[in-house]
Order: sequence, then C-alpha cells, then structure tokens
Amino acid sequence: MPADTPLPLWLKLAYSAFVCVLVPVYWRDYGPTNFLYFCDVAVFFTLAAVWTEKGLWASMPAVGILAPQSLWIVDFFGQSVGLPVAGLTEYMFDEKIPLFTRGLSFFHFWLPILLVWLVWRLRYDRRAFAAWTVTAWALMLVGFFLMPPPPAPPDNPNLPVNINYVFGFGSEKPQEWMPPLAYLGLMLVALPVLIFLPTHWVLGKLFGQCSPVAPRQDSRTSLDIPRGLEG
Repeated sequence: MPADTPLPLWLKLAYSAFVCVLVPVYWRDYGPTNFLYFCDVAVFFTLAAVWTEKGLWASMPAVGILAPQSLWIVDFFGQSVGLPVAGLTEYMFDEKIPLFTRGLSFFHFWLPILLVWLVWRLRYDRRAFAAWTVTAWALMLVGFFLMPPPPAPPDNPNLPVNINYVFGFGSEKPQEWMPPLAYLGLMLVALPVLIFLPTHWVLGKLFGQCSPVAPRQDSRTSLDIPRGLEG
C-alpha cells in the first residue's frame, strides 16, 4: 500500500479510545510515574504517529521497544504454560492487580505489531535511532536519580520501582555486582549499542525511505538558447 495513502480513520479513533481508557486506569492503579517506562512512552509516540502520519513518531518507539517487547511476548506464552523465560510478565498473572488493568497491559503484545505496520506504511525515519537514544537516556536518568529503587513498599505494592531497570533486572532488590553509577553507565551504553542500533539497522533495511534521485538535466535545456536558433 502506498506510503502516502492516509491511515484509516477507524484506526485513529480506536487507538485514541484505547489511550483515553489506559491513562486514567494506569494512573489510578499504578500512579503517574508508570508513564516513564519505555513501553508507556511508546504508547504516546504511537498516538502521535497515527494522527500526524509522520514516520519519525512510529520509528522512534519501534527502535526502542521492538526487541524488548518481543521478549515480553515470548515470556507471556511461557508464563501461560508454566515455563517463564525472563519473568517479565509475572504481573499479568497477579490476581492482586485488577483483571481489567491486566487486560489493558496486553498492549505489550499488539503494540509492536502495530508499530511494524506503521513503519511499513509511513517508512522508517533514520533519525529515530538518535532521537530515541536521547529520549531513553533522559528517562533512565530520571528513573535513577528521581524514582525509587526496588522493592516496592508494602503499603503500595503496585508503585513503579526500578523503572526501565536502572537499578538492575530484579524487582526485589537493586543489583549488587557493581557500583550503582557504573551499572547505570553500562546501561546507557549497552541499550543503544546492543538493542537500539541493531533494530535501527534492520528497520532501515526493511522499511527505509530511499533518497529521491534528482532528475538528470538535459544539457541542451541547461543553456539559454535564443528562440529560433534551436538546432
């Protein structure tokens, strides 16, 4: 389908309705800091993409979440059959979290698929790697210096802690195998190099917009030949 074909209105309205439901429910059950997670930021970038139809807004979250969310999908299927892969989706089976809220969280499954389709339709914008990397760095710095480390307090077990894994990959306590600032520095380098850059390369190869080639100018028309003297 041509990239210049407008996105369907039903998609814009349906996705907007989803966001209008997700935001107040997440705010109520998790609190506003939950929207600092990469995947939640991706929700808002996708909203901008479906309305503006600009490839950059779809390309940025695609660079950032396609690889991690693929692991989420695999882990979800594993959890479903009692064979968890990484423990990323344990909360989807936690009965202390309202079922409706967990149902909304299923966007982790379908949003990557939607983003791939949007990038195909709108074309991949190669500025996305740098733009998402800066965004991710800002979110990680906020998560490290301003947000709480694990574990969540007993009186508020759903409070987001260790946002974007800036304190380690566990939810019970921070990592202890290296100094906290060294770990943060490692994450700031490792995510762009090991996750964002390979995704950027693949998306660019598959969906990148080719640079237009300027039409060749006929040498005869490039000269001002007086009318009547053309050969």
